[in-house]
Amino acid sequence: MELVMQVLGNVFSLEVLAICLLGTLIGVILGAIPGMNGGIGIAVMLPFTYSMSPATGLLFLGGMYLGSSYGGSISGILINVPGTAESACTAMEGYPMTVRGEGKSALYYSVLASTFGSIIGLLVLLFFAPLLSSVAVKFGPPEMMLLAFCGLTIVGSLTGKNVLKGMIAAMIGLFLAMIGVDDATGSFRFTFGNRALLGGIDLIPAVIGLFAITEMVKQGLSHIQDDGNSVSLKLLPVKLRVILKKTFSKYLGILLRSSVVGTFIGVLPGTGGAIASFLAYGDAKSMDKEGSFGKGNPAGIIAPETANNAAVGGSLVPMLSLGIPGSATSAIMFGALTIHGLIPGQRLFIDHADIAYTFMIGMFVVTLFMLLIGLFGIPFFAHILKLKMKYIIPVVIFFSLIGAYSVNNSINDVFIAIVLGLLGVVLARLEIPNTPIVLGLILGDIIESNYIRSSIIVKAQNLNFFGYVLSRPICIFIILLTAYLIWANIRVLKKSKQIQKSSNIQQDVQEE
Repeated sequence: MELVMQVLGNVFSLEVLAICLLGTLIGVILGAIPGMNGGIGIAVMLPFTYSMSPATGLLFLGGMYLGSSYGGSISGILINVPGTAESACTAMEGYPMTVRGEGKSALYYSVLASTFGSIIGLLVLLFFAPLLSSVAVKFGPPEMMLLAFCGLTIVGSLTGKNVLKGMIAAMIGLFLAMIGVDDATGSFRFTFGNRALLGGIDLIPAVIGLFAITEMVKQGLSHIQDDGNSVSLKLLPVKLRVILKKTFSKYLGILLRSSVVGTFIGVLPGTGGAIASFLAYGDAKSMDKEGSFGKGNPAGIIAPETANNAAVGGSLVPMLSLGIPGSATSAIMFGALTIHGLIPGQRLFIDHADIAYTFMIGMFVVTLFMLLIGLFGIPFFAHILKLKMKYIIPVVIFFSLIGAYSVNNSINDVFIAIVLGLLGVVLARLEIPNTPIVLGLILGDIIESNYIRSSIIVKAQNLNFFGYVLSRPICIFIILLTAYLIWANIRVLKKSKQIQKSSNIQQDVQEE
């Protein structure tokens, strides 16, 4: 009881509440700016936590982490420029809703789903951290390799009508993931003698180029073709009560499934919210009976936003209980722990229980602030659409290039972002989607690195590779799950074609 009172006193002190609010607000803003994600913000703000108490400093960084996971959806929904890789799928459904005047509804769905996912992920962190950590330890290189292959099966969910073009896009992403150092030999691959490519293609410059720069160039070309007379998008009024009812009745199943997906993926070291959002989006689309994904389906917003925020709590599970960060951002927070003299692991909950539980309970307060910022901020976010595109384009490109540079403080990343942005414009003209490219880039490195580790284990034990993989129960489960997802995607694609065919017939009859 003494510990409970101490933790509650810490969490609800004015200083901690103010720090939680500030950290969350900064995180939302950084998430909405292309390239300026939570990881960058936490790295920049880390020195400012030296003078804070350990729990307060961690909550400040945790607020930025959680806030940025939600903030990326704002720019994705309103101007089709996802602020983070996690919100790439959100933009696919959110922007079409904005185009038809339902941008406010999309923003409400996003913040409500993000809040729900955050609460589930944090509840798991609070009550099931030791259990899930023991499960995560059993995921070795073969399991991680197969899980990444499983992620590739959702390419069909990201392609629209033409699966072949989606597969081409995914192959481009896998190729981009191969540029740089060969993990097996240490030699350089596909650098073509260019020093800018020696370090490979980083995810953030790639996302900035393929989404932010590509979209702004497309908008600029469209603006020129329209002689500058393009009008601002309008937003229809919406009642929060209606959105709340629909979110927690019609989409409750998606909320729960996506929370499970996000939390589980977050727990696995080296994955992160981007993979969780892609998997959750693919799962939601596999349940679509109307063929409305890609046209502005709220389920396509709710699923990824729930998953990527649930992954925040999930990624903190192995960090706090095992000392193994579940994502790049939680790895930076791991550094914050050690700076304050705290060693993650089981002893953390014994020797520094007050700090550990203050942080975990305080993250629920952060979630509340994120919800309030989202709900009260939507009218202000909507003002973006009142600006003329000729003013938005240079500002977005400016911040995008700053975001690309800030990843590694390298001008090479700026050039990579520009080149990929121009590539994205060309691919858009060929009707090749760019989202599968990002998926391939994310999963390519995971597949290759874990394949190499698995091969080393097999050779060391003189085993057959396939026999070794099939001897592991978790691997068999992932293979069966992959087969199911492939079947589900094929079923959805067939259903979409049937719906499209019937709608075309009806349209022809009406015209006659």
